[in-house]
Amino acid sequence: MAPPLPSPSMAPPGLIHFAPGLPDTCVLPRPPAPAAAAAAAAAAAASMSGPTADTPSAIQICRIMRPDDANVAGNVHGGTILKMIEEAGAIISTRHCNSQDGERCVAALARVERTDFLSPMCIGEVAHVSAEITYTSKHSVEVQVHVMSENILTGNKKLTNKATLWYVPLSLKNVDKVLEVPPVVYSRQEQEEEGRKRYEAQKLERMETKGRNGDIVQPVLNPGVTMKLMDEVAGIVAARHCKTNIVTASVDAINFHDKIRKGCVITISGRMTFTSNKSMEIEVLVDADPVVDNSQKRYRAASAFFTYVSLSQEGKSLPVPQLLPETEDEKKRFEEGKGRYLQMKAKRQGQVEPQP
Repeated sequence: MAPPLPSPSMAPPGLIHFAPGLPDTCVLPRPPAPAAAAAAAAAAAASMSGPTADTPSAIQICRIMRPDDANVAGNVHGGTILKMIEEAGAIISTRHCNSQDGERCVAALARVERTDFLSPMCIGEVAHVSAEITYTSKHSVEVQVHVMSENILTGNKKLTNKATLWYVPLSLKNVDKVLEVPPVVYSRQEQEEEGRKRYEAQKLERMETKGRNGDIVQPVLNPGVTMKLMDEVAGIVAARHCKTNIVTASVDAINFHDKIRKGCVITISGRMTFTSNKSMEIEVLVDADPVVDNSQKRYRAASAFFTYVSLSQEGKSLPVPQLLPETEDEKKRFEEGKGRYLQMKAKRQGQVEPQP
């Protein structure tokens, strides 16, 4: 008979452990964190507005970054981070949706809100991915995710990523059936009101996406691999344009329009839509072709806008070669991209700027 799994308090240094009812975690020896690193960790924890990481509606997972996680510059690939973010969100939302008696279900990703890449993560560092349920509607779950990188030699930590994801519970008996979500308990009334505002805002954005693409947004199971491939395609487009080292700066809402069905061949395409002085916007489209079933036509499965920046060998930001749109469609996409850029710039500056 195998010996029992050690409790968290007994876990030897370096053991990554999991125990039922506890958040996934990683116990690693490190010296006391400097004041700056401690402040960054505290700020990240404070911005997670719902329950603490010790409650059933929060989770933390972690793993060390390996050489096969690297991009051409030696940093961790943005797609790898996106995949880890989605996995953490899927775990916590599926657990929550099965926390009460009733029909068993699995949480499917319906939408990824804007994801910011605040700082690069390096090979050999440990990624701490903290996911927390911050709002529930009747049929959806909002999960906020923060990613911290830890240098295990110095103990320094820094916030590298922030993301918001929306999940929908699908019945295990019939994946086309959407179930109801158990309500989450809020520590403050304001949290529910703020969550409802975010919910209504993302519903409005989904409607705009529907009008732009002519289809709807549907929940998708296991989308992490697709998200990673989308980031790789966007990176290729950006690298060809700049001929320099490029890194992901942000992802503006990944929308899943339909499930990628078994037997389909997917085609992921990217095109540059807008350039500012130091950033590039790339639209990425995922199309599925059901080659086995001749009765079905090729369809749009997912879409997103990725923002990349160009870096020198020293890691400093470089000017980006300007995109010169020629056709009417290219000019229209350029103006739409400029509008998204100005909106996000105004949001960062805390003020509203007039639209072009």
